[in-house]
Amino acid sequence: MKYTEDHEWLNLADGVATVGITNHAVEQLGDLVFVDLPSVGAQLAKGDAAATVESVKAASDVYCPLDGEIVEVNEAIVNDPSIVNSEAQGAGWFFKLKLARPADADGLMDEAAYLALVG
Repeated sequence: MKYTEDHEWLNLADGVATVGITNHAVEQLGDLVFVDLPSVGAQLAKGDAAATVESVKAASDVYCPLDGEIVEVNEAIVNDPSIVNSEAQGAGWFFKLKLARPADADGLMDEAAYLALVG
């Protein structure tokens, strides 16, 4: 797993990253009530707003962690955003991103670095 400073996680397999938000992000947001996901086929650049989440506290963007193409989205969390609250780093994933340059993932944080960031 790799992590971003914007609290996204990535699980990499064969040049495709499954992307979601971290448990820390979910704790900060509170109970999610709405999730808007990108379209399959969308070409996104690192830092682009890829998805939107709304909680009882606030609305927030989920950013694209690296350049790539959206190849799958998790419709289950659109229908039931609470899945993200209960399984943020599992069944609550947001989208799968075919990386333009898989080696770019090496520049992201590992778990130890991310945990040090969030303290």
